[in-house]
Formats: sequence, C-alpha cells, structure tokens
Amino acid sequence: MEDKIKILNDKIALAKLGGGEKRIAKQHSNKKLTARERVEYLLDEGSFEEIGMLVTHRTTDFGMEKEIYYGDGVITGYGTINGRIVYVFAQDFTVFGGSLSETHAEKICKVMDMALKSGAPMIGLNDSGGARIQEGVRSLGGYADIFYRNVQSSGVIPQISAIMGPCAGGAVYSPAMTDFTMMVEGSSYMFVTGPNVVKTVTNEEVTSEELGGASTHSTKSGVAHITSPNGIECLEDIKKLLSYMPQNNRETTPKLPYTPNDEIREKLDTIIPENANKPYDMHDVIANIIDEDSFFEIHKDFAENIVVGFARLGGRSIGIVANNPKYLAGCLDVKSSIKGARFVRFCDCFNIPLLVLEDVPGFLPGTDQEWNGIITHGAKLLYAFSEATVPRVTVITRKAYGGAYDVMNSKHIGADMNFAWPSAEIAVMGAKGASEIIFKKEISEAANPAEKLAEKEAEYAELFANPYTAAQRGFIDEVILPHDTRRKLMKAFSMLENKVVDVPKRKHGNIPL
Repeated sequence: MEDKIKILNDKIALAKLGGGEKRIAKQHSNKKLTARERVEYLLDEGSFEEIGMLVTHRTTDFGMEKEIYYGDGVITGYGTINGRIVYVFAQDFTVFGGSLSETHAEKICKVMDMALKSGAPMIGLNDSGGARIQEGVRSLGGYADIFYRNVQSSGVIPQISAIMGPCAGGAVYSPAMTDFTMMVEGSSYMFVTGPNVVKTVTNEEVTSEELGGASTHSTKSGVAHITSPNGIECLEDIKKLLSYMPQNNRETTPKLPYTPNDEIREKLDTIIPENANKPYDMHDVIANIIDEDSFFEIHKDFAENIVVGFARLGGRSIGIVANNPKYLAGCLDVKSSIKGARFVRFCDCFNIPLLVLEDVPGFLPGTDQEWNGIITHGAKLLYAFSEATVPRVTVITRKAYGGAYDVMNSKHIGADMNFAWPSAEIAVMGAKGASEIIFKKEISEAANPAEKLAEKEAEYAELFANPYTAAQRGFIDEVILPHDTRRKLMKAFSMLENKVVDVPKRKHGNIPL
C-alpha cells in the first residue's frame, strides 16, 4: 500500500506543478499569480476541493502525446467564500498557454453542471491563449459546450468572469454571456481578433492594450463591468461583489444585522442647487441614503450619465439606478440605456430590490443618437423596468421630463412606491422649451419677445415645474423632505419584502435587442 500511496502523492505533486517551475517563475516575473494561487486566495482557507486533478488530454497529433500535464491547463472544483459554496475554474497559463482542449472544456462543463444542479455561483478565472489549435474542431466544440451551459445557467445562478490574462477569439463569448466581467489593468485583454489580424484586414496598427485592454473595455465598449489594478484586487472585488447577491434565483441575499437609529440625513437638504440648470453629483445623494461605505459601483467609467451599483440599506442588499446630472445633464443616451437595462435585469433575476434616483431632462438629442438606435436601446431600459417584479422604489430629486420620466421606473410601468422631493419638476419638457411652443404666437407678437418669453416661462414653471400636479393624480405617492429619504426608503423596502407578482404565462418576452 505504501508504494501505491507514494505513486498517488507523486502524481498530485506533479499536478500541482502545472507547466513546471520555469513557467511558474515566468508567470511570477510578469507579476501574475498562478491559477492555483488565485483559487487559494479567492476561496476561504482550506475550503477548496479539486475535481479532475489527474485529467490529461487525448491528442496524439503533432507530437502532443509527448507533452502530458495533469489537469490539462485548468483547475476546477468547489469551495467557499465567506462560508458560502461556490464553484470555480481557473485556467493555467503555464500549461500550453491555458489553451482550451476537449478535456479542458469537459472539466469546466462538469463544474458548471454541478453549480447549476446545486444552485451555487460559478466563477471563471480566465487566462488563456484561446483554442488549442492541435485539436482543431474538438476545441471549438468544447467552447460551444461551455457557451450552452452559460445560457442554461443565466438567471438561475450568478456567473462571474475574471479576465486575469489574455482572452481571445471564441473564448471571449463565454465571459460576455456571464453576469459580470472583471478585468485586470495592464495584464488582461479581450478581443475577437488580435492586433495582427486587424493589421492584415484593415491596415490599422493597434496594440493589444488599445484594442482590448481593461481601460478600453471599461470606458469605450462597456464589455468590462469592473476593473482592478492587480490580480489580488480583482479577487477581492469578486468576494465583495458576491456579498450583494444570493446563491441562486430561488433565494434572497443574506441581510446583514442592522439596528435602526437616527436615519435623518440633513445633508440631503443642501445637495440640489437653487439653479435647476446647475449640475451636481448623484453620488453625493447615494452616499447620504445608503449604509455607510456600502456602495459597490458597476460600470463606473462607462456611460457616466447613469450610475448603477449595489448597496445596503438597513443591512438589506439593493440595486441602485441613478441619473447623474454631472455628465450630459443626466440625459439618457444609447450607452446609458444599455448599461441601466442590463443591471436592472440582473437584479430582477436574483431578487435584489431596485432603488431609482431620478434627475433626467430627457433623451439625448442628435443625429448620432438617432442613427445609433436610441429608440431601440432606450426601449431596452423601459422593457427591463416594466418586466421587473422585484420591489421597485423611485425618488425624483429634480427633473423628470418627457418619455424619460416614464422610462425611469414611473408608477405607470409598475413601480411600487414613487417619492419626489419638493425640488422635483415633472413635466413633458423644461419650462423654456414648453413656453416657446405653447406661447409661440404671443411671444412673436409681443413688443419685447424676450420679456414675454421670461413671463410665460415663469407661468409654465409655476404650473408644472413641481411635483404637486403628479401627486394630485396619484403618480407620486408622497412628496418627502430630502433629509427623511433614508427613513422612508427603509420602511418602503421593508413593507415590500414579501411582494409577489403573477406574470402572464409565456416562453419569454421579446426584448428589443
């Protein structure tokens, strides 16, 4: 028996070496952890149980039978994060550059199936050069097997992808179908075709970082939801992100202990400027409503005219969607509509209540927006809110104009509670624009048109630039004092805790993609 135990221990030791000490040293010299080190850091100490450690590839072409590594370039298994079960795979760049083979894909598929059956989050740590070209179509089939499972798991268990190195070609589509994609600044990149192919086909010269680095995908494309300065911070961000979500779509996020105290926040009374056209930062409003330092922003540097992220309110996990007047006056445009809609749908999938903070003068006008499909993309946000069955509460802080008023979780599309501050202006459009249309003839015939416009603008503002007409109609449930917002919201979400909505039976809706 001793000899057999020694054989097993030797195999385990060999498996833990991955591609060998030289390649591990090279990974470290690039300031990157190995796949095994990443898994050990991510999970609670001693909780990782590996599955498929001794799997090897089956390829004999191109001399591959002479290069056999246990694990075949991916570490798979399960463990806990803060005591909660998760499943994980981590691609090992020291083995064939982390390239995906038939058996490599089978290992990933096995843990994905287990995660779905047991209702636990799936985390992928990607660091791969792409398909293993020595295996041809078998590796492509492996990718498709993973893609299929991404879709089957979507909306059932949370799926998180961390890009810790390269992720190119077909490999990018798995992270794209998961709930959140995280990237490491300076050492990770994603693209369908690399710089060399781009140069050949389009004659553009571009670096990997410019084409698909963390900065590009977090500011320009929106592919990356979160970026981190290094691999350790990325793993910490995964842990923090998971704390705001449940294990699966049948559960709710664990509520943290909270003792109600003085919930009045006087600072909220002074954030909105006297001049309705002056910007302010909606982050200041968020910070004074939520539990201290609990905001975890998503897509922070993309479409900054809308803010989305997770927070806690009285210990309860909530999702926040907020217009930000600091950028583009808070207008909705193509990118912000897509960003908001995606986040709303995630929260709805996993029973996370939604808080909407509204200050929106409308949809951004212009040919650029119209030609890029603002009608379809704006409809995505409208659809997402209308479809959501989680508790939904809106607070209008200032402007709520035109169709954007409807879209931003209005009472008409199923919001549960709609509050407004006394500074709210709920109207078809701003006073100046409305006056120029309604009183066009009077203004043009006046002895002093500018004076007459100012007079009519004040008249219109008196009638409509306030929350009271909407409150009279019941479209606003209550006009509240800003400093009382936190208390009102805590009570509202507590009241809505057991909300149930019966939806019409259907296969699925046809969201305007």
